[in-house]
Amino acid sequence: MGLYKKYYGKYLYKGIIRNILLTLALLLLSVVVLFPIYYMIVSAFGPAVESGGGSYSLIPRNPTLDSFKFFFQFSEYSVRWLLNSLIVAGVCTVTNVIFAGLAGYAFAKIRFRGSSFLFYLMLIGMMIPSQITQVPLYMMLVNKLHTGDTYFALIAPSAVTCYNIFLAKQFFTSIPTPIIESAKIEGCNQAQIFIKIVSPMSKSILAVMAIMTFMTNWNTFFWPFLISNREEMQTIQVGLKNFSYANTTYFAPMMAGATVASIPVIILFFSMQKYFLEGVAVGAVKG
Repeated sequence: MGLYKKYYGKYLYKGIIRNILLTLALLLLSVVVLFPIYYMIVSAFGPAVESGGGSYSLIPRNPTLDSFKFFFQFSEYSVRWLLNSLIVAGVCTVTNVIFAGLAGYAFAKIRFRGSSFLFYLMLIGMMIPSQITQVPLYMMLVNKLHTGDTYFALIAPSAVTCYNIFLAKQFFTSIPTPIIESAKIEGCNQAQIFIKIVSPMSKSILAVMAIMTFMTNWNTFFWPFLISNREEMQTIQVGLKNFSYANTTYFAPMMAGATVASIPVIILFFSMQKYFLEGVAVGAVKG
């Protein structure tokens, strides 16, 4: 019994040390991840003055809302920037959830001629860096279709992505085929099967697609910067660059705009957090 207590106590001691080290590591990682967000919010409550290389404090000394007022009064299109981002991200989210979901279901559960070829062609498209396609897309949309500075040009390249199709296909493959066959016997067509059976079973993965697509298109900078020359068609991420000049930067108002821009993403994530975590868990188990 004494020997058992000795080894048990030694094992318990090692477990406590391991848990303490893991906790410290997670706390350190949390600080590293959350510090930029904290610094953005603290800086947003600073005075709305020009700053070239001034010193910034980690603790707000005289908090003020002047920078938020400056942000909305800086340009007549400040609110329009937010609206443009909301339209682009919202439309891309809806189109990806609907059409990428339908395409993924077709690849997973419908056998048609050329399906394997099209799927592997799509996989090849995923391997091409997006930067390579920017110039051809710009030439096609601006020079050929003459759709520069329009919502169509902002939305079209991200309306449906190969990654979302692949994600949906991998999930739908795990749905038991006898369920779909039983629905066919009952007289359901493919549209009814997808809407009434497959979609309710796939809320978690569709939520993951929605959150990731919205965040990606809300935060994207390069393509809206490339395609929008008029200030009224800029998204919020592109509009924030207007606060920076060659010799000076309105740092606090820029951080105020970034803080405002982060609110929709935070609301979306926490409102769909349940489904997002379920989707991650399901992907981890089935992967």
